[in-house]
Amino acid sequence: HGTIYGHVAKANPQWRAPVLGDGLAIFMGPDAYVTPAWYQTKQETGKVVPTWNYLAVHAYGPIDFFEDADRLLEIVTRLTNLHEGGRPSPWSVSDAPPDFIQAQLKGIVGLRMPITRLQGKRKMSQNRNAADRAGVATGLAASDRPSDRDVAQLIPS
Repeated sequence: HGTIYGHVAKANPQWRAPVLGDGLAIFMGPDAYVTPAWYQTKQETGKVVPTWNYLAVHAYGPIDFFEDADRLLEIVTRLTNLHEGGRPSPWSVSDAPPDFIQAQLKGIVGLRMPITRLQGKRKMSQNRNAADRAGVATGLAASDRPSDRDVAQLIPS
């Protein structure tokens, strides 16, 4: 399944808590409020209520926290390169003075979590009939919110 790397603020007490089992990382996908006004069933029976559509993945595994400055610098550099990579003028850790970076590293704790189990959960109006799903998809697709439009594309037809 892979390995999750990251860091938390040293002031965050979670990294000092005793490990009582696997850690949990939650990755949220797009989500959207669903008004019952979009359901055809509303006109037919009136027996409808609002809901929320969402997508999430839970990753489980043992967590290893570390304070080693070399490992922290490697993790921060990798994460920065990953997230800056597609930008027109990407920032690099080496753009900042080394003593400044070393001081910043003292305020974080690294984490490594080999993933032992993944669990996905989605609610995309799959419990509704085809006409209601079509109404939800159309309503969300017309929204100004990018997340709503993303959810619209995930609703089964």
